[in-house]
Amino acid sequence: MKVKEIRDKSNEELEATLLDLKKELFNLRFRHATNQLDNPLAIAEAKKSIARVKTVIRERELEETV
Repeated sequence: MKVKEIRDKSNEELEATLLDLKKELFNLRFRHATNQLDNPLAIAEAKKSIARVKTVIRERELEETV
């Protein structure tokens, strides 16, 4: 997920996206533990996407306080 795509979303959409990404990461980790994961790099990509979403959420929180 690109940062531009993330910035175009509303706060509610970001929260929903974050929840979906966390569920996806859980499922990836579960599949990795049971040796069913084909692409282990998907775990790293999911983590990066979560970090990007959290960063945009935090930026918006800081903008509101200023």
